[in-house]
Amino acid sequence: MQPLSQRLSHLPLILAGPILRRTESQAVTVWVALKQPRTVTLKVYATVEEGSQIDQPLLSGTQPTVKVGEFLHLVAVVATPLHHSALLPGKIYAYNLFFDGETEDLATALSGNTDKFRDVPISYFSHNLPTFALPAANIDDLRILHGSCRKIHGGDRDAAAIIDDLIARQAQYANNRPQQLFFTGDQIYGDDVADAMLAVLTEAGDTLLGWQEQLPLQQADSDLKPGQRCETAKLEAGLTAMLVNKEHLAKSHLFSLGEYLTIYLFAWSPVLWPDTFAQGETVYPNDRKQSKRWNQEVKDLLSFRAELHKVRRALANIPTYTIFDDHDVTDDWYLNRWWCLSVLSKPLGRRVILNGLLAYALFQAWGNTPDRFVCGEAGGELLDAVQLWSASQGTDEAAYQILAQRLGLPPQNPQTGQPEFWQDGDVWVLQRDRRVLQWNYTLRGPKHEVLLLDTRTYRGYPVGENREIDPPMLLSPTAFKTQIAEPLEETDRLVQAGESDIELTLVILPTNVVSLRAIDWAQRSDLEKGRVFHSDVGDSWNFHQAALSQLLSELFQRRDRVVVLSGDIHYSCAVRLSYWFTRHFGTPKPPLALEQSRLLVQLTSSAIDNVEWRARVAHSRLKSLLPEPVEEWVGWNEPPNLVEVQVNGDRIQTLTLPASGEGPIIRQVKGTQGHSALAWRVFPQDLKQLPDWRYRIEWVPRQRATLLADEKAQLLLPTTLSSPPASLQEQLVNGVLLVWRNPWMQEGREVVACNNISLVSFQGFDLPQTPLSEPNQPPQTVIQDTYWRTPWQPTSIVYSRYWVSLTRDEPPPTRY
Repeated sequence: MQPLSQRLSHLPLILAGPILRRTESQAVTVWVALKQPRTVTLKVYATVEEGSQIDQPLLSGTQPTVKVGEFLHLVAVVATPLHHSALLPGKIYAYNLFFDGETEDLATALSGNTDKFRDVPISYFSHNLPTFALPAANIDDLRILHGSCRKIHGGDRDAAAIIDDLIARQAQYANNRPQQLFFTGDQIYGDDVADAMLAVLTEAGDTLLGWQEQLPLQQADSDLKPGQRCETAKLEAGLTAMLVNKEHLAKSHLFSLGEYLTIYLFAWSPVLWPDTFAQGETVYPNDRKQSKRWNQEVKDLLSFRAELHKVRRALANIPTYTIFDDHDVTDDWYLNRWWCLSVLSKPLGRRVILNGLLAYALFQAWGNTPDRFVCGEAGGELLDAVQLWSASQGTDEAAYQILAQRLGLPPQNPQTGQPEFWQDGDVWVLQRDRRVLQWNYTLRGPKHEVLLLDTRTYRGYPVGENREIDPPMLLSPTAFKTQIAEPLEETDRLVQAGESDIELTLVILPTNVVSLRAIDWAQRSDLEKGRVFHSDVGDSWNFHQAALSQLLSELFQRRDRVVVLSGDIHYSCAVRLSYWFTRHFGTPKPPLALEQSRLLVQLTSSAIDNVEWRARVAHSRLKSLLPEPVEEWVGWNEPPNLVEVQVNGDRIQTLTLPASGEGPIIRQVKGTQGHSALAWRVFPQDLKQLPDWRYRIEWVPRQRATLLADEKAQLLLPTTLSSPPASLQEQLVNGVLLVWRNPWMQEGREVVACNNISLVSFQGFDLPQTPLSEPNQPPQTVIQDTYWRTPWQPTSIVYSRYWVSLTRDEPPPTRY
């Protein structure tokens, strides 16, 4: 395996990209990573003949690269209108990049005049330029892709390559091709890295930076070799990825800035990848188990690399937006107060968080919010500081402090060394500098708005002794205001002023509002045992009912319907939450005379590339033996007097529940506990104490998988039979796999858990609608088509459809 230091001079100018980022009618942003400094010009063109011919330039912008390392220069260049020529929905646009004037364009910079990169596929047209379309002017024409959790050695084929197939099928049709792509968390895995990949990343990172970072290690002999970092991560950094009795999850944890930077280059582009990797027998000549694991990881790496050119082309041709979850930095990042105290009080822990967040800022956040990275803004100060930090080879303490402050790392208590918190209402929140870079942001199209929420760095941790591992609020009270209330109210002001015509609200939540019942059971069991890192206890909204009620309150005070896009959980699904209220959670207003209806639809898409056997069981028919039940919840702002009726077989028992001293009170009023023989329902003693709000959670059925039209021919290919197994054990294994891969077995009723990506579309918005459901009225509908590759025919792509009505339900009778 030839190191990058020996290959770099033969590589093209562009190491990764171009990636089309924030794209609006008045501004288009393209991110690119170069091996040499350049002044980069972005030009956006009109097209004719359905995108096949380039017309006049409409937007242009020029920006110099930022020197992150000796051979790593980044830029997110923004083009703005040349002659008041704003971009319009329903049209296809193209763009080109020029470097140092017009002496070198995109095609030249991609190929580098080398045979290996001579024909880099970056376009869907003969003019060889990337293209895109703005979000449609009508909701029915809106096409949105979303997905999460993409691990380089995740196993099976990378579903991100399917994005390329979906764009290619409709590239010439502006209102049919996907118009926005949302990566909703875990775009990289900083903790779970293949040993062979870490070896490449470490060398490549040092080469691109031009210096080797001196990590703040307490033990000079700390082992940082691939496959041997688990103890250092646990003891010196306080990290928790390995605390689930799976040390392999942190055996090659990223530590240095160079490693965090280069994993993005390897995730998004094939340019830096070596042709081969060392074999396990060479690395571990005397350890068969380690050798076998190494070779399996290499096999997964090569599978990922095989379709990376398709991912690269896709990202160049669709506006792409991201928000982090934990693995973008490390597993369990800021999960609870105990984690913050443990990691942020250790020098190596703080350095790892800083390096991970800095890489996120440069490779993801810059393109999300380019206006926050201009001169005078927090992001602009961050770009200045990273150049000073790199120029000093990681020794400029003043630059380091600016980086820490802009990235939001809390100051340390001078006496204890522990991170500082501030109290926001009833919870603790990590302290941060007033000039901190904000990660959440809002997008507004012609008819829809999208709120992307930061649910990791603005968490509200319970106050009190012995509550360090208690589940947090995923947003603190202040964050609810700044991330939800204020953006929605700003949209309302724009609508009232005639400057916007928003009809639909989408919210990006990296973690789920509702999870599978089995996950809830596992998390509650782990919490009781104090093993909160085994199952990410507290990362799901429904695990903290007060926070979930506040989320619903903040949304439904301002919107009748909300579509939530989420990921994280390694399966895809659709959930419908119907909500009725006379008074919202935590509001002092008197109750309404009649209940009002609201609706939230959760569409989850995960994982793009991360096979997990437990989720695959839920994907199959086996899960049909334990379907998800309908859940009903109620809430009161002031404590009521409650009675619980339990039915166990032919026995009925009535219990008076003790009243809480203060509200709000949230209760599940119908369900099963332990086993289906015990059913229960909660009633208020006084019918004058009916709940202030209530909601019902229903899982939407997954429809039968449908094969893509242009893949059908593959089913006609003859199946090559393998030679007879050599042993009875092999026959048994093959028999089990044959049953498991059978299409019937893979048709589960609720979730998709093969590697997947999802396309969201809408119907019925062009028709006049009444507020609530009426007979014979075509409903407004959101549709999620989840695309995945079949175990029974891995060369085929199928999609499973979730069809969810957006019509709000009438309040059901109060059955108390």
